[in-house]
Amino acid sequence: MSFTDRTACQAAASEPEAATNETSAAPRTPGWAWVPIRSLGPRHRARILTHLLALEDRARYLRFGYAATDAQLSGYVDRIDFDRDEVFGIFNRRLELIAMAHLAHPEAPSAPDRPSMSEFGVSVLSRARRRGFGRRLFEHAMLHARNRGVRAMFIHALSENGPMLKIARDAGARVRREGSESEAWLELPRGSLASQIDELVGTHAAEFDYRLKEQAHHVGELLGWRAGETGDKTREGDDS
Repeated sequence: MSFTDRTACQAAASEPEAATNETSAAPRTPGWAWVPIRSLGPRHRARILTHLLALEDRARYLRFGYAATDAQLSGYVDRIDFDRDEVFGIFNRRLELIAMAHLAHPEAPSAPDRPSMSEFGVSVLSRARRRGFGRRLFEHAMLHARNRGVRAMFIHALSENGPMLKIARDAGARVRREGSESEAWLELPRGSLASQIDELVGTHAAEFDYRLKEQAHHVGELLGWRAGETGDKTREGDDS
């Protein structure tokens, strides 16, 4: 099966925010706030599957291009090659994966006359939309890809998936529509010392944020267990 035809890499989004033209860092607007984006690995498969299973039917359709069943989502997660591809996620305070992106790299080197290219797909839970998470994940993927010598990003989306195509267009991608499906190609600038530092700082900050949430989560579980002994109820966290 070819790289662009792999079901695991079909891209669409359920996030209505747009991307910017800056590939190394988003412009700091008055409403801008840093979002911790963490790399995911094999130990996160269960969290990834839980995230995808929580998507409503419409979101599944846009993300994969068809009405994916629970079994198909499980198969998709099992097939993710973390050694080759990159998967990024945004966690809330309860360590729930509320948004994730899959940056799929080709199984074989690009032809000499074609630049190296990776494919992007993203999903955001309904309660976490309209916060710019899809755009942030796209920007993060661009930064990560250019720092590894990738020269272009590819998006295969349903033509009705306006939000994803808008993110691509706003980033400067060329979009070609063919009936019910569309393709977007975005050329990436070469990585630089500034982009490498930008990613390194963001990676360490996101890891630190995750560790803090992990500790807080464990403390919360302990307090909840103790409260249960006394008949008290603990307060649930939010999606930030």
